[in-house]
Amino acid sequence: MPSDTLSFDKVSFAFPGMAAPLLRGLSVHLGSGWTGIVGANGCGKTTLLRLASGELEPTDGTIARPASALYVVQRTDDPPEGMAEFFASSDAEAWQARVDLGVEDDWEERWPTLSHGERKRLQIAIALWRAPGLLALDEPTNHLDAAARAVLLAALRRYRGTGLLVSHDRELLDDLCAQCLFLVPPDATLRPGGVTQGMEQDRREQTSARAQDDAAKHAAERLRAAAQERREEGERMAAKTKAKTKDAKHNKWDHDGKAERNLAKLTGKDAWAGRQSAALAKRAAKAQASRAAFHVRKEFATGFWLEDADVSRRNFVLRATAGELPLGPGRTLSYPDLEILPTDRIALTGPNGLGKSTLLRALAPRFNVPAEHLVLVPQEISAEESARVLAEAKKLPDDRLGDVMTRFSRLGSRPGRLLESAQPSPGEVRKLLLALGIARGPHLIVMDEPTNHLDLPGILCLEDALADAPCAMLLVSHDERFLARLARKRWALSEPVPGRVVLTVRHEFP
Repeated sequence: MPSDTLSFDKVSFAFPGMAAPLLRGLSVHLGSGWTGIVGANGCGKTTLLRLASGELEPTDGTIARPASALYVVQRTDDPPEGMAEFFASSDAEAWQARVDLGVEDDWEERWPTLSHGERKRLQIAIALWRAPGLLALDEPTNHLDAAARAVLLAALRRYRGTGLLVSHDRELLDDLCAQCLFLVPPDATLRPGGVTQGMEQDRREQTSARAQDDAAKHAAERLRAAAQERREEGERMAAKTKAKTKDAKHNKWDHDGKAERNLAKLTGKDAWAGRQSAALAKRAAKAQASRAAFHVRKEFATGFWLEDADVSRRNFVLRATAGELPLGPGRTLSYPDLEILPTDRIALTGPNGLGKSTLLRALAPRFNVPAEHLVLVPQEISAEESARVLAEAKKLPDDRLGDVMTRFSRLGSRPGRLLESAQPSPGEVRKLLLALGIARGPHLIVMDEPTNHLDLPGILCLEDALADAPCAMLLVSHDERFLARLARKRWALSEPVPGRVVLTVRHEFP
């Protein structure tokens, strides 16, 4: 039944074949404004958006949503629905959406040559033009440079419906969201404020819960030890009682009953020790049971290292003579002689649409490293390719699959949920490609927008690992903080004259 707001009532959901549900008994009411959806890759964020928009129905429970609900996917493989109508429309709303997101009039015909950042802006412009009562956005800042991200934030602030935002962009979540829903399958917790405030509250809650759980655990251990001590004392008393009973029966000189009185004392102490042991054991069981009230999440080890990475023994891993690349009608990219040495760390940067990914594709055949020692993670991985990568990984021998899944786990996602699925999330497949490539001992790592789709734990783990890697790297990213830690040189793209993009080599970073 249509509603002005979004309400989940005791909602549970699991895909067929899952050992445990992604959601269990979720009850939450969300009104107008933006709510962040936060959690690790593979925890069910996209699934929640699809449930909210009506693309999926819950396994149990009910969902009330606005009459018009729209889910904007994080992939930019295909033209967004309604693109032709959007460009054909002359109404004020369509014009405003094009202005707000910087959409140019020829983008419909140029869709195949648009950068993923341009595709993302067009995708969201069409969604805002359609003005749904519920708008669910999945990783909207992927691929966007700083200028485009600022434009997007301003446009999203003008939306007046119920908004759901899945993102790893902490600044966007803090700037836009009045509350965040934190997913840790199968549970979900709604906290006020942006993601930074919510994460701090979660940290305090977990610290308190862990302290109370530790106190209850130690109390149970002390009580069990005391119960055991009383039990052993009772057993010693019982042994003495048995011996005294035997002596009393054979002591014909005990005319005043002294032996019998001593026997009674021992028997009383024996019974008292038994009662004390039982009482202490009962208190220990109660203390142990109280731990169930403290919701302490299981913590998994994160962080990995490139112990198999090595420096190429070749004189260079790339040499390319100066040339030009077509970027579409009337546009070219000119680059000088390019070289990557075995220990170079190079950042390839520039605004959306200047041909960074095009240049990478042109350079790929010239990389001077064996294929097994090249880690190449593209900007976007299609759903079909993602499913193929996962299927191939599942066919690995058990020992190799175990090694890959250990690396995958240390990027902050759970291998069990990945192996249960047939279609990994974009973040999961990027982590899987990294785990597979790293296991081969890379000499060159090439990553196009490496932080796209990755959750925060994955980004931090990746950054730490790359910082210590000895091999060469070519990294394309808009994340200057990420690049500042890793890069030593910059290849910078700019467009000094419309239609003429040039690459400048800078031998220092920044």
